[in-house]
Amino acid sequence: MSRSMKMSWIVMIISYLIEIIVGLSAGLAVGSGFVAFLTVLGVIPRLVQLSKAREFIRHFEWAVVLGAMVGIYLSFGEMEFVTHPIFEAYWGLLHGIFIGMLAAGLTEVLNVFPILARRMHVHDYIPYLLIALVLGKIVGSLFQWIIFTR
Repeated sequence: MSRSMKMSWIVMIISYLIEIIVGLSAGLAVGSGFVAFLTVLGVIPRLVQLSKAREFIRHFEWAVVLGAMVGIYLSFGEMEFVTHPIFEAYWGLLHGIFIGMLAAGLTEVLNVFPILARRMHVHDYIPYLLIALVLGKIVGSLFQWIIFTR
């Protein structure tokens, strides 16, 4: 091997090691933030309390962990799925339910609506505010999926 070939291999190995370290560090930072978000705010325990499913708290925790792992694999993996549109609609519905429940749990934990009602003096209009938020989320999600995912 020539000297320049050896140097290119060394540079390539060093660049791969740097990519591995940066990727692992970023993953640990994001994962720690996600766990801190769920733990400090108590989103999962509150969600379990609201759903009156205290005996299934371990199932909720493992569902979040496994869901994150599968989501990471499907996002970064090379695997592609060709499925029927009905299955895709069902899959999207499950994603929507998860995001909606997570947002509802976060909203409940942070007491967003009482604070908003007190500061904006809209106590009588909270049901309309909730309907507007839900419809806005639905329309925004549909707009994103129909317009931007093609």
